[in-house]
Amino acid sequence: MPCSLARAVEWGTVSTSTAPGSAPTADTAPSSLCAREPHVPADRLVAEMVPPPRFDSVRFGTYVPDPDQPSQTEAVGVLEGFAAGLGGAHASGAGRRGLLGFGRRPAKAPAGPRGVYLDGGYGVGKTHLLASLWHATPAEPGLKAFGTFVELTNLVGALGFQQTVRTLSGHRLLCIDEFELDDPGDTVLVSSLLGRLVEAGVALAATSNTLPGRLGEGRFAAADFLREIQGLSAHFRALRIDGEDYRHRGLPEAPAPYSDEQVTKAAYATPHASLDDFPHLLDHLARVHPSRYGALTDGVSAVCLTDVRPVPDQSTALRLVVLADRLYDREVPVLTSGLPFDRLFSDDMLNGGYRKKYFRAISRLTALARDAKPLIKEVKA
Repeated sequence: MPCSLARAVEWGTVSTSTAPGSAPTADTAPSSLCAREPHVPADRLVAEMVPPPRFDSVRFGTYVPDPDQPSQTEAVGVLEGFAAGLGGAHASGAGRRGLLGFGRRPAKAPAGPRGVYLDGGYGVGKTHLLASLWHATPAEPGLKAFGTFVELTNLVGALGFQQTVRTLSGHRLLCIDEFELDDPGDTVLVSSLLGRLVEAGVALAATSNTLPGRLGEGRFAAADFLREIQGLSAHFRALRIDGEDYRHRGLPEAPAPYSDEQVTKAAYATPHASLDDFPHLLDHLARVHPSRYGALTDGVSAVCLTDVRPVPDQSTALRLVVLADRLYDREVPVLTSGLPFDRLFSDDMLNGGYRKKYFRAISRLTALARDAKPLIKEVKA
């Protein structure tokens, strides 16, 4: 019997009876993410390069600039103009994706910036603006691509470098969220890819985060970004977006973790919820490629985790960051017992080279914990 189910039986939250008014039966038990090993074909990776469900309906008009941060209003205006400028024929004269062959030299891209880089701290709405740019660009969805840096590297891993170039060369726009500067190999790979796409006339837009220890130091993250992409820097205009993390703006503190029993009862009372022990889930993530973490949560309405504890090592922590991103994209509430999310990562991790990822994960998981609070209230009711 799975450990989560055994615990539920021990606590009396699961009954083998189906009499009216009895507790949920094993037949209605929540699923387990640890039991899933999804296969994701390469064509799905390409088809899913659109803004995540959380950003389906965002537009420039739904972004509410902070009146105390004029850079936010300025960024909206610049991006609206950038989107309008992407109308008409493809810059290289290329048609739909995949039409560029190995033997064909793409037309020279027009002079001037063909990209924008949104530079700012956590939760200032950069992804909202990036998704709004995708929606506002006058091209059919098949000619626009949107994905995180990790998803783009996963696409290259699935298709190969040359096929990825051919696949994306006919696009009007490529949006890259959370551009990563902490892995030199991946940075060089993506920079090379972007160079080929710029030659093909593809417009680019990217975001990343100012490092937590350097918030308020102006354009430091933009300087890092432009230095790392080297020859591509002339193709980007950097837009600074100042402001505080909207996920904490005027909101209460994240709810404290609940007991194992509360989490288990909520999982059994919530249709399509999953229930897993946190350490077991971390072990399972090591057996699933990060490109499949989105598929791992297909059809899951809430993720319930017991015995949350600090992650044991850097590799495990980085996998958890990817899962947190996919859950946040899909607006999946996360209900937990054990330690609070701000104690997931050690001080060494939070002060190390990957700290921006860990702070982002804490911020996003905290938001999802707030979203999960009604699940406990429903059980009490």
